[in-house]
Amino acid sequence: MKTRQCFSCGAREGMRHFEGRGETLSVKGMERRVNDLAGWECQQCGEVEWDENTDSAERYTEAGDDLVIAARQMIGAEMKRIRRKLHLTQKETVQLLSGGGHNALSRYERGELLPPKALVLLMRLLDRYPYMLADIQTLAEGADLRGFKHIVHKEHESLSVS
Repeated sequence: MKTRQCFSCGAREGMRHFEGRGETLSVKGMERRVNDLAGWECQQCGEVEWDENTDSAERYTEAGDDLVIAARQMIGAEMKRIRRKLHLTQKETVQLLSGGGHNALSRYERGELLPPKALVLLMRLLDRYPYMLADIQTLAEGADLRGFKHIVHKEHESLSVS
């Protein structure tokens, strides 16, 4: 069995060589399997180094990159679907929800950038409770909420400013 010292933790003969291993990468609920990997794994700290004589590092990295891109595209498509469901333009969405620029929202929807988590959560809440958009519009107008009335509707509650 091939062994060598671990560069990470310093364990003498801690690194053991492996071949033919498969690894499953996971990002945002999506998975990608990479088979036939070769490298070294430390039995003490778990550090893994890919075998430089194979394409293991390249294939593993490419699979991870592909998953990240797919996750961004999935989230972007979801945001676009929700925005259209709410009948909002990109400009209106930026003004009401993100405070960022129109270009940033466009890049989120195309999957080029990962949007801020708070924006994704807010969009998902509006997807589930679209009537809350009216409250957001009221709040975005800078209304003084000290004099608000609480109006109860059959399906939901909303704010009304006096």
